[in-house]
Amino acid sequence: MILKKALLKKPGLYLVTDNDALKGRDLLNILSGPLKAGLDMVQFRDKTASDISFFETGLKIKKLLKGKALFIINDRVHMVLALDADGAHLGPMDMPVKTARRILGKKKIIGFSVSSLKEALDAQKQPVDYIAIGSIFKTPVKPDYKLAGLETLKQVVKKIWIPLVAIGGINQANIEEVRVLGVKRIAVVRAILEAKNPYLATKNLLKKI
Repeated sequence: MILKKALLKKPGLYLVTDNDALKGRDLLNILSGPLKAGLDMVQFRDKTASDISFFETGLKIKKLLKGKALFIINDRVHMVLALDADGAHLGPMDMPVKTARRILGKKKIIGFSVSSLKEALDAQKQPVDYIAIGSIFKTPVKPDYKLAGLETLKQVVKKIWIPLVAIGGINQANIEEVRVLGVKRIAVVRAILEAKNPYLATKNLLKKI
Protein backbone atom coordinates (compact mmCIF):
# COMPACT_ATOMS: atom_id res chain seq x y z
CA MET A 1 0.00 0.00 0.00
CA ILE A 2 2.95 2.32 0.52
CA LEU A 3 3.64 2.06 -3.20
CA LYS A 4 -0.01 2.82 -3.91
CA LYS A 5 0.11 5.92 -1.74
CA ALA A 6 3.24 7.01 -3.60
CA LEU A 7 1.18 6.98 -6.80
CA LEU A 8 -0.76 9.97 -5.46
CA LYS A 9 2.35 12.12 -5.89
CA LYS A 10 2.72 11.28 -9.57
CA PRO A 11 0.97 12.98 -12.51
CA GLY A 12 -2.22 11.23 -13.52
CA LEU A 13 -5.95 11.20 -14.09
CA TYR A 14 -8.51 10.39 -11.41
CA LEU A 15 -11.94 9.35 -12.70
CA VAL A 16 -14.92 9.88 -10.41
CA THR A 17 -18.03 7.95 -11.44
CA ASP A 18 -21.42 9.65 -11.66
CA ASN A 19 -24.74 8.06 -12.63
CA ASP A 20 -26.13 11.20 -14.29
CA ALA A 21 -23.07 11.55 -16.49
CA LEU A 22 -23.43 7.91 -17.57
CA LYS A 23 -26.91 8.64 -18.99
CA GLY A 24 -27.93 5.01 -18.71
CA ARG A 25 -24.77 3.58 -20.26
CA ASP A 26 -22.90 0.71 -18.62
CA LEU A 27 -20.11 1.91 -16.35
CA LEU A 28 -17.97 -1.20 -16.76
CA ASN A 29 -18.00 -0.91 -20.55
CA ILE A 30 -16.95 2.72 -20.35
CA LEU A 31 -14.18 2.04 -17.82
CA SER A 32 -12.38 -0.52 -19.96
CA GLY A 33 -11.22 2.05 -22.52
CA PRO A 34 -9.76 4.60 -20.07
CA LEU A 35 -7.94 1.83 -18.19
CA LYS A 36 -6.26 0.72 -21.41
CA ALA A 37 -5.36 4.35 -22.09
CA GLY A 38 -3.53 4.73 -18.77
CA LEU A 39 -6.12 5.78 -16.20
CA ASP A 40 -4.67 4.82 -12.81
CA MET A 41 -7.21 5.99 -10.22
CA VAL A 42 -10.98 5.44 -9.99
CA GLN A 43 -13.45 6.61 -7.38
CA PHE A 44 -16.74 4.72 -7.23
CA ARG A 45 -19.40 7.25 -6.30
CA ASP A 46 -23.09 6.36 -6.03
CA LYS A 47 -25.13 8.24 -3.44
CA THR A 48 -28.43 6.44 -4.07
CA ALA A 49 -27.59 2.74 -4.46
CA SER A 50 -28.45 0.29 -1.71
CA ASP A 51 -25.52 -1.32 0.07
CA ILE A 52 -26.03 -4.65 -1.70
CA SER A 53 -26.22 -2.98 -5.12
CA PHE A 54 -23.17 -0.84 -4.33
CA PHE A 55 -21.27 -3.91 -3.16
CA GLU A 56 -22.11 -5.97 -6.26
CA THR A 57 -21.10 -3.17 -8.62
CA GLY A 58 -17.99 -2.50 -6.57
CA LEU A 59 -16.90 -6.12 -6.95
CA LYS A 60 -17.25 -5.86 -10.73
CA ILE A 61 -15.23 -2.64 -10.82
CA LYS A 62 -12.49 -4.15 -8.65
CA LYS A 63 -12.28 -7.18 -10.93
CA LEU A 64 -12.01 -4.92 -13.96
CA LEU A 65 -9.28 -2.78 -12.39
CA LYS A 66 -7.18 -5.87 -11.55
CA GLY A 67 -4.98 -3.77 -9.31
CA LYS A 68 -3.84 -1.61 -12.25
CA ALA A 69 -5.63 1.45 -10.89
CA LEU A 70 -6.31 2.68 -7.36
CA PHE A 71 -9.85 1.84 -6.28
CA ILE A 72 -11.34 4.53 -4.05
CA ILE A 73 -14.80 4.41 -2.46
CA ASN A 74 -16.78 7.62 -2.03
CA ASP A 75 -18.33 8.18 1.37
CA ARG A 76 -19.06 4.57 2.43
CA VAL A 77 -16.17 3.70 4.71
CA HIS A 78 -17.57 0.26 5.52
CA MET A 79 -17.51 -0.62 1.81
CA VAL A 80 -13.76 -0.02 1.69
CA LEU A 81 -13.38 -2.94 4.07
CA ALA A 82 -16.10 -5.05 2.46
CA LEU A 83 -14.55 -4.69 -0.99
CA ASP A 84 -10.95 -4.46 0.22
CA ALA A 85 -10.65 -1.27 -1.82
CA ASP A 86 -7.58 0.94 -1.69
CA GLY A 87 -9.24 3.72 0.26
CA ALA A 88 -12.08 6.15 0.89
CA HIS A 89 -12.88 9.68 -0.21
CA LEU A 90 -14.68 11.84 2.32
CA GLY A 91 -16.25 15.29 2.45
CA PRO A 92 -17.12 17.73 5.25
CA MET A 93 -20.53 16.10 5.78
CA ASP A 94 -19.20 12.53 5.88
CA MET A 95 -17.69 10.49 8.68
CA PRO A 96 -14.93 12.37 10.57
CA VAL A 97 -11.50 11.64 9.13
CA LYS A 98 -10.04 10.48 12.44
CA THR A 99 -12.88 7.99 12.87
CA ALA A 100 -12.42 6.71 9.32
CA ARG A 101 -8.69 6.33 9.91
CA ARG A 102 -9.31 4.37 13.10
CA ILE A 103 -11.63 2.03 11.17
CA LEU A 104 -9.47 1.66 8.06
CA GLY A 105 -6.04 1.63 9.65
CA LYS A 106 -2.85 3.31 8.48
CA LYS A 107 -2.44 1.46 5.19
CA LYS A 108 -5.65 2.53 3.46
CA ILE A 109 -5.83 5.79 1.50
CA ILE A 110 -8.10 8.59 2.73
CA GLY A 111 -8.87 11.61 0.59
CA PHE A 112 -10.80 14.70 1.65
CA SER A 113 -12.70 17.39 -0.29
CA VAL A 114 -12.17 21.10 0.36
CA SER A 115 -13.19 24.32 -1.40
CA SER A 116 -11.01 26.97 0.24
CA LEU A 117 -7.46 27.56 1.46
CA LYS A 118 -8.58 27.48 5.09
CA GLU A 119 -10.33 24.15 4.62
CA ALA A 120 -7.24 22.77 2.89
CA LEU A 121 -4.94 23.89 5.72
CA ASP A 122 -7.30 22.36 8.29
CA ALA A 123 -7.54 19.11 6.30
CA GLN A 124 -3.75 18.87 6.09
CA LYS A 125 -3.66 18.57 9.88
CA GLN A 126 -5.89 15.49 9.66
CA PRO A 127 -4.69 11.94 8.87
CA VAL A 128 -5.45 12.24 5.15
CA ASP A 129 -3.32 11.10 2.23
CA TYR A 130 -4.54 13.61 -0.34
CA ILE A 131 -6.76 16.68 -0.59
CA ALA A 132 -9.20 17.28 -3.45
CA ILE A 133 -9.76 20.98 -4.11
CA GLY A 134 -12.79 22.11 -6.10
CA SER A 135 -14.88 22.95 -7.80
CA ILE A 136 -12.35 24.61 -10.05
CA PHE A 137 -14.93 25.34 -12.74
CA LYS A 138 -18.73 25.18 -12.68
CA THR A 139 -20.06 21.66 -13.02
CA PRO A 140 -23.55 20.13 -13.20
CA VAL A 141 -22.26 17.15 -11.21
CA LYS A 142 -22.30 19.31 -8.06
CA PRO A 143 -24.26 22.47 -9.01
CA ASP A 144 -24.61 23.60 -5.39
CA TYR A 145 -20.96 23.02 -4.47
CA LYS A 146 -18.96 26.13 -3.65
CA LEU A 147 -16.79 27.28 -6.55
CA ALA A 148 -13.14 27.41 -5.52
CA GLY A 149 -11.76 28.63 -8.83
CA LEU A 150 -8.26 28.89 -10.22
CA GLU A 151 -7.15 31.62 -7.82
CA THR A 152 -7.93 29.49 -4.76
CA LEU A 153 -6.22 26.54 -6.40
CA LYS A 154 -3.13 28.68 -6.95
CA GLN A 155 -3.05 29.61 -3.25
CA VAL A 156 -3.59 26.02 -2.11
CA VAL A 157 -0.77 24.68 -4.31
CA LYS A 158 1.66 27.05 -2.55
CA LYS A 159 0.57 26.13 0.98
CA ILE A 160 -0.22 22.41 0.92
CA TRP A 161 2.57 19.84 1.05
CA ILE A 162 0.55 16.61 0.78
CA PRO A 163 -0.73 15.38 -2.62
CA LEU A 164 -3.40 17.53 -4.24
CA VAL A 165 -6.16 16.66 -6.67
CA ALA A 166 -7.98 19.35 -8.65
CA ILE A 167 -11.63 18.60 -9.47
CA GLY A 168 -14.72 20.24 -10.87
CA GLY A 169 -15.61 20.95 -14.48
CA ILE A 170 -12.14 20.12 -15.79
CA ASN A 171 -12.04 18.99 -19.42
CA GLN A 172 -9.92 18.96 -22.57
CA ALA A 173 -10.47 22.69 -23.12
CA ASN A 174 -9.37 23.93 -19.69
CA ILE A 175 -7.11 21.24 -18.21
CA GLU A 176 -3.99 23.20 -19.22
CA GLU A 177 -5.09 26.12 -17.02
CA VAL A 178 -5.09 23.74 -14.06
CA ARG A 179 -1.91 21.86 -14.89
CA VAL A 180 0.27 24.98 -15.19
CA LEU A 181 -0.53 25.86 -11.57
CA GLY A 182 1.41 22.80 -10.42
CA VAL A 183 -1.30 20.23 -9.74
CA LYS A 184 -0.07 16.80 -10.78
CA ARG A 185 -3.26 14.77 -10.36
CA ILE A 186 -6.49 15.93 -11.96
CA ALA A 187 -9.95 14.46 -11.40
CA VAL A 188 -12.57 14.37 -14.12
CA VAL A 189 -16.11 13.10 -14.47
CA ARG A 190 -17.95 14.14 -17.64
CA ALA A 191 -14.75 14.65 -19.65
CA ILE A 192 -14.48 10.86 -19.80
CA LEU A 193 -17.92 9.49 -18.92
CA GLU A 194 -19.74 11.60 -21.52
CA ALA A 195 -17.08 11.27 -24.22
CA LYS A 196 -18.01 9.51 -27.47
CA ASN A 197 -14.73 7.63 -27.20
CA PRO A 198 -13.63 7.33 -23.53
CA TYR A 199 -10.34 5.73 -24.58
CA LEU A 200 -9.32 8.64 -26.81
CA ALA A 201 -10.64 11.18 -24.32
CA THR A 202 -8.40 9.69 -21.64
CA LYS A 203 -5.40 9.57 -23.97
CA ASN A 204 -5.83 13.22 -24.92
CA LEU A 205 -6.24 14.34 -21.31
CA LEU A 206 -3.16 12.40 -20.22
CA LYS A 207 -1.09 14.04 -22.98
CA LYS A 208 -1.82 17.42 -21.43
CA ILE A 209 -0.92 16.21 -17.94
